[in-house]
Amino acid sequence: MIHPRRSCLLFRSWLAVTLGVLAVRTVDGRDVSGFRPNFLLLMADDLGIGDIGCYGNDTIRTPHIDRLAQDGVRLTQHLAAASVCTPSRAAFLTGRYPVRSGMVSSDGLRVLQWTAAPGGLPPNETTFAKILRDRGYATGLVGKWHLGLSCASASDHCHHPLSHGFDHFFGMPFSMMADCARWGLSEKRVRLERPLRWGAQAVALAALTLTAGKLARLLPVPWRPVTWAVALAASLWAASCSVGTLIVHADCFLMRNRGITEQPMRPARTAPLMLREVSSFLARNRARPFLLFVSFLHCHTPLVTTESFLGTSAHGLYGDNVEEMDWMVGQILGTLDAEGLTSNTLVYFTSDHGGSLEAQDGNSQYGGWNGIYKGGKGMGGWEGGIRVPGIFRWPGVLPAGRVIHEPTSLMDVFPTVVQLGGGEVPRDRVIDGRDLLPLMLGATQHSDHEFLLHYCEKFLHATRWHQRDSGAIWKVHYRTPVFHPDGAGACYGRGVCPCSGDSVAHHHPPLLFDLSRDPSEARALTPDTEPLFHQVMARVARAVEDHRRTLRPVPLQLNARENSWRAWLQPCCGTFPLCWCDRETDAL
Repeated sequence: MIHPRRSCLLFRSWLAVTLGVLAVRTVDGRDVSGFRPNFLLLMADDLGIGDIGCYGNDTIRTPHIDRLAQDGVRLTQHLAAASVCTPSRAAFLTGRYPVRSGMVSSDGLRVLQWTAAPGGLPPNETTFAKILRDRGYATGLVGKWHLGLSCASASDHCHHPLSHGFDHFFGMPFSMMADCARWGLSEKRVRLERPLRWGAQAVALAALTLTAGKLARLLPVPWRPVTWAVALAASLWAASCSVGTLIVHADCFLMRNRGITEQPMRPARTAPLMLREVSSFLARNRARPFLLFVSFLHCHTPLVTTESFLGTSAHGLYGDNVEEMDWMVGQILGTLDAEGLTSNTLVYFTSDHGGSLEAQDGNSQYGGWNGIYKGGKGMGGWEGGIRVPGIFRWPGVLPAGRVIHEPTSLMDVFPTVVQLGGGEVPRDRVIDGRDLLPLMLGATQHSDHEFLLHYCEKFLHATRWHQRDSGAIWKVHYRTPVFHPDGAGACYGRGVCPCSGDSVAHHHPPLLFDLSRDPSEARALTPDTEPLFHQVMARVARAVEDHRRTLRPVPLQLNARENSWRAWLQPCCGTFPLCWCDRETDAL
């Protein structure tokens, strides 16, 4: 028997879809009811919402992304489910808070740290790619994955994109971390290089000690101290080399489907390789429905930018990198036009989370700008880390130039794509995303999200309540990171802000903001300044309790146990650590 509340939710979902379909039939006179569009999903990496012209930036040139917004629907309150990439991308693909799939941690490891770690998107999770592939779509992913690779052996590929619904994959199974280009800034080295170096030194020293001991016994007594000194120096040198080789070579590589094609990756030519792969996929599949997810390596440090864009922006290397990504968007849209696919393709553009304020080197800023919003990448529930661009274009179907200020989520792409593609949203699990089509078409005026929760690892940092009858958007913060005392609004020296521990402030009572009046979260409300303070707190607390009752225990994929390096899982072209191959040179 279906619970009355669930029955009501199912009816509302059916009604919204029905209204959406009816609206689609009359937008421009075309009857597209039952028509299954193609999907081109574009996701930037670490792009700030304030870095794009159509979101208020007038100093970085993004004409192609801006044109998408002019020709389609722009969402101003589009939200990532996490302020770092691995959990955010898991939520995007599954339509579920990452805490439901275990794509979070409890011990400070915010993202997957290695391709040779057994953690990743669990095989029992269902992505929109898997559903659409089963409905006859060609499904492809070009670019970044960062949701795991293998479980028990280097070849089982249990977390690989091809195991999660994609027919074709070309790109990085990991992430464009700074080490890939010997960059000075590195999230990975902040936590891992010191213990790794100690371990490497211990191994090297033990091996060389045995060798030096045997050698010293063969030499005259006066030469034995020299032998030991040389052995110690050699061990330190070997350890440094092994660490550098492991970091730079091991995880910076390209794959085509299940095979490694370039290790180490040559970052300067990755952008043209990605564009070539996109063009090839579109040409191969122009006669059948397709879903193509283009997951850019821009604008994550080390900000690898081709020579033609270096020094061309007003914002240094970061601005150059953003403008190159916009150019790539233009090239992809041009290919869509050339293949005659524009009118029947739904294009979506977003970022996985906000720009990184910690990405600095001296006085140089290498991260994005989050506009008027407080905080940035990794900063819990602050708006700057979770508010992202959200642009949809479907010529002749979605109204051009529409701007929507309702709360929406990256998780909403899942039910929207699944239902437009003729699939069914799974009923055997909680899906947190909501179909966006009725809202974008104007068939409904309000988002289907009354509450959205903002997690940092497994810890709930904030909750948003859209009080539809008043138009207020309340934001309640339970925990916030403690910023650096220089007042710059970031946690410098930590890589990204922590989610728990002494460097996180616990608020009793919680902080309350009205985003409809204070989107910058600059002025916390109190019982003295807000008459509804206690009523808002009580209503949000009930919503949080309702949400918690829907959670089920699952293994945490990002905890140290599942998120540490395993030698037998390391992908390698040759015999580790001598991993080298180049099968892409002839392709360019």
